[in-house]
Amino acid sequence: MISLEFLLTSLMVVVTPGTGVLFTVSTGLSQGRLASVVAAWGCTLGILPHMLATALGLAAVMHAGALAFQVLKLAGVLYLLYLAVATWRDRAAFAMTAQAQPLNPLKLVGKAVLLNTLNPKLTLFFLAFLPQFMDAASHQPMLEFGVLSGVFMAMTFGVFVAYGLLAHTFRQTVVKSPAIQAGLRRGFAAAFAVMAGKLAWSEH
Repeated sequence: MISLEFLLTSLMVVVTPGTGVLFTVSTGLSQGRLASVVAAWGCTLGILPHMLATALGLAAVMHAGALAFQVLKLAGVLYLLYLAVATWRDRAAFAMTAQAQPLNPLKLVGKAVLLNTLNPKLTLFFLAFLPQFMDAASHQPMLEFGVLSGVFMAMTFGVFVAYGLLAHTFRQTVVKSPAIQAGLRRGFAAAFAVMAGKLAWSEH
C-alpha cells in the first residue's frame, strides 16, 4: 500500500516551498520555536477539508471546473493578498526582541488552517495524486485512501516543523539587525503577493 514511490513523490511535494512553508517559516522567525510547531500543526489540519472533500466525491465536481472550485480559488487569492498587505503594514511582525512574542495557539492554528483550506491545489492533489498509488482491486479503498492521506499529513507536519525550527535558528541574527527585520517583513509580504498572483493565473 505504502510504496517507496509514494513516499518519495509525497516528500518532493511537501518539501517544495509553498504558502504553508512560507507561513511556518515566518512564524518561526517572528514568534519562535514553539509557535512554528503550532503553525505546522495548523497547516497540517488544513489538509483535512481537502481530504474529506475528495473522500466524499466533492473534489470530482471541483475538478470538472465547477463554480465551487473557482470560488475556493478566489477566496485563496484574496486571503493571500490579505496576508501580503497585513505583513507589509505590520511593522511589529518582525521587530523582534530576544524573547519570542506571546503565543496565541488558537489564533495561530486558525490562521494556518484557513490558509491551507483555501488552497485548491490540495484538493486537486488528493484527486489526481493519491489514486495513482491505490490498488484498483482493493476491497477497502477508503481505508487505503485514509492510510495514504495520513502518511502524507504526517510527512507534511514533520517537514514543516523542520522548516520552522530551521528558521528559529536564525532568530538571534535577525534580532540584532533592524535592517534584516524590515527586509524580511517586505520579503514575506511580496512572497505572499506573488503566490496570490500565481494562484490567480493558474488554469487549475
